[in-house]
Amino acid sequence: MQSLSSVLSAIHLPLGGDSRRLFHGRGGKVKGLEHICLDWFEPVVLLTSFKPLTEAELDDYIAAIQDWWSPQCTELNLVYQCRAGIDSHSQVLLGQVPDPHWISEAGIRYRVHIERGQNHGLFLDMANGRRFVQQHARAKKVLNLFAYTCGFSLAALKGGATEVVNIDMSKGAIAIGKQNHNENNFTGISRFLPHDIFKSWGKLKKLGPYDLIIVDPPSNQKGSFVATKDYVRLLRRLPELLSPDAELLLCLNAPELSMAFLQQQVAEASLKLQWLERLPNPEVYADVDEERSLKVLRYRLVPAH
Repeated sequence: MQSLSSVLSAIHLPLGGDSRRLFHGRGGKVKGLEHICLDWFEPVVLLTSFKPLTEAELDDYIAAIQDWWSPQCTELNLVYQCRAGIDSHSQVLLGQVPDPHWISEAGIRYRVHIERGQNHGLFLDMANGRRFVQQHARAKKVLNLFAYTCGFSLAALKGGATEVVNIDMSKGAIAIGKQNHNENNFTGISRFLPHDIFKSWGKLKKLGPYDLIIVDPPSNQKGSFVATKDYVRLLRRLPELLSPDAELLLCLNAPELSMAFLQQQVAEASLKLQWLERLPNPEVYADVDEERSLKVLRYRLVPAH
């Protein structure tokens, strides 16, 4: 079993730069620390535990992080979040969290809220997906389904997309997405629809067709989307929205559902799609079983003859 101190010794200081995951215990690569994750949300270190910690355990982790941080010669801002069912809570342990709290990734700024809730405003494990979109969005019309705070939209616009349509039933998330666009001076070329996707299909069709569609749904959110029954239902309707040369990014973050499950959903929907690749996750998210990690699959519409 490794200690957190030994893990931290391999993480080089100073941190700076893009926000990112520093240690992914959930990947199961380090015995005894499977419940711990550590993130850098500039200028704050976020310690997350997926099981309740005793006071002594938390004190040990804090001491290890302080020792590791000391060469920085700057104040340590440390937030602790417990994500263990009814025991879930967050607290600022040291320093302070900026308000508003803006972070950066690949030259784009995002507003985050790490001191409350489980969704912080940006999913760090999707960094490669956002990078892909930025690199492949030039001169394209993009549809961002389940847009959340519109991270994919920002990446697409940074990459030269002509237009992005963002849709998510959470008005609060869409509101933050608008703030993100304003902060990055991306105005006037994005649409924000705080609607249920299935109930607003006619509007999406009217605004299309789209050259790139990103599908990044919650895996199991009652009243919104449950992957095991709703993914294929969504895929069956997508052809109405696709331009002749369209590409799709189909995403799934559910440890219990494999890549084969997502590929089977495409097959059951009878879509004429060519599978191109699975985008790799950032190295820090390595898992003892990659089928449990984030799945981002790239497809291209098979051209009609």
